[in-house]
Formats: sequence, C-alpha cells, structure tokens
Amino acid sequence: MSTLAHTMMTAARSADSGLAGSGEIDRYPYTEAPADERAAARSWGGSDSELGRASRRGAASRGRGLHGQLVQQLGQMIVSGDLGADRPLVPEEIGQRFEVSRTVVRESLRVLEAKGLVSARPNVGTRVRPVSDWNLLDPDIIEWRAFGPQRDDQRRELAELRWTIEPLAARLAAGHGREDLQQRLGDMVEIMGHAMGQGDAITFSRADAEFHALLIQAAGNRMLEHLSGIVSAALHVSGGPVTGCDRPGESSLAHHARILDALASGDSASAEAAMRQLLVVHPDVERVVPAPREH
Repeated sequence: MSTLAHTMMTAARSADSGLAGSGEIDRYPYTEAPADERAAARSWGGSDSELGRASRRGAASRGRGLHGQLVQQLGQMIVSGDLGADRPLVPEEIGQRFEVSRTVVRESLRVLEAKGLVSARPNVGTRVRPVSDWNLLDPDIIEWRAFGPQRDDQRRELAELRWTIEPLAARLAAGHGREDLQQRLGDMVEIMGHAMGQGDAITFSRADAEFHALLIQAAGNRMLEHLSGIVSAALHVSGGPVTGCDRPGESSLAHHARILDALASGDSASAEAAMRQLLVVHPDVERVVPAPREH
C-alpha cells in the first residue's frame, strides 16, 4: 500500500477537530427585536432544557465548537420549517434557550446570514429569510435539506446535478491530460480498493469523495471547480457508506478504474461514458436517469 493510502486510512480513523477561535465575532451587527415580537416568538417546540440537550446532542458527533453546534441546530430548524420565513430571532432568547453566550449567538447568526438563511437589519432585527434567498449550493444547507422533510427533493436534485456536472468534467479531464492529477486519482482508486478489502467503509467513502473532487479539478474549468463541494456533499448525503448503507461493491470500484483508464488514454468519450455508468450504479441517480444502453 502506498504512503498516501496509509496516511489517508489513518486520518479517516481520527476524530474531527473543533472549530478555530471566534475572531472578531463581536463585530456582527444585529438589532434586538421589539418587545411585542419577543412575546410572539415562542413556538420553538419544546422546553428550554430539551432544546439545550438537543443542541448539544446534535453537534457532539460533529466535533464542533459551541457556535458550530448552534449553527447546526438553528440551521436545521430553519430548513425544516420549524422556524418559518420572516420569523424574528431574538439573540437574548436564543442564548437563554440554548444555554450559550451572547458571543456564541452573534457568531452563529453571522454564519447563518452568510448562508442566506437569516438577515439582520437596523431597527428590524434578525429574521428568517424565505427559501428563495437561501444559498442552496452551500454544503451545510444541502445536508440539512437531505436529512429533513425535504430529503427526497434534495437527493433527487443532487442526483440530477451530478448527472449534469460529472460526465462533462470527465470528458474535459481526459482532454487536458493532467498527469499529476491522474496520479492522484490513481492513488484514490488504490485506497478505495484496499479499504474495500479491509471492510473500511469510512476510508472508502473519503477516497471516493476525493476522487470526484480531483476529477472536477482536472477538468480545467474554474467554474466547475466551484461545484466540487456540491459533489462532496452529495456523496455524503446520498446513501453512501458513511450513512450506514451497504458496503461499497466491486462494481463501483471497477467503474472508477474505467474512468481512470480513459483519462490515461485521453479518450474523452469513454471517460464520459464511464462516469455515466458509475453514476447509475447509485440508486438515487438510477431513479432520475436510465442506465446507458450498450451499443
């Protein structure tokens, strides 16, 4: 096994680290909602202590700091519809209900605002924004939608997007002939094969995600590169090994190897066809598009 494979398999078993320091989070601007809106903003769905426990539970497995936990909890509540559009979010109330400091609340709201989920305006306060304003390509929002009430729509949309993006990326990558990236793609296939033999689904999944990200990078299209995070998020939420489904199979590995061979030979058409065949191996994609016909 290569040094890269050994390193990646070791890293896959390591715990994720927490977030870095908060930095200049006190500079986040927000205005408190009027008192009458505070009285109306009480439909959080559970007691204070229950919400606090839910927040800590939901984020503990993600290895996040306090502000990351709160972002996770509030983000899920907004995306699920528990906190509807135009709902006022009062920082003091959030801090009390989730048992976190004012600073943590400010940083969390700043992150949610960057994702388009909330807006903070002078004399208006912080409010939940409508779905049309959300950054639906944000990996966190993709995950929250995929594990919430909109799970079927989100997974279908991701599958359709991958069907559009990745075959094109494979075709372009074969035409560019980037030997350095092809070597790294080969390393990922090696890692996947070794991990499958060891029954190590986590390492397989991470090498798989890295393979697809590298392939998009190899396409040589900077706009496509910006979509690599979407593909990684799709692999995470679409029923792969990390979500507890079946172990990866020989068929998936074989299709990855076919893509690699097509890239090495500079065969753009074969690379595109192999990627389409790989995508239909996944049941979520198979519900969207038919398997390619054999000629």
